[in-house]
Amino acid sequence: MANIAEVLGRLTPDEVDELRSLGPQGHLPRHLVDALDRAAGGSGSGKGYYVANGNVSATGGPLLVLRSDVSSWLAGAPS
Repeated sequence: MANIAEVLGRLTPDEVDELRSLGPQGHLPRHLVDALDRAAGGSGSGKGYYVANGNVSATGGPLLVLRSDVSSWLAGAPS
């Protein structure tokens, strides 16, 4: 798995801002999961950067959040 700075560096500034605004327990919308996958190398490649939080959405899919160290990195990274 690539390092956090390298992968998040491939996101657009708007995507990074949106991830920051969600905070450590914010549920990731599909477009941000797709953005993390893209930045990590392709479909499903971002799975190490987000995890299921144990809850499911109204449609039965898992609710995803940033892994704690990824969220911490975002909180401490310069804007």
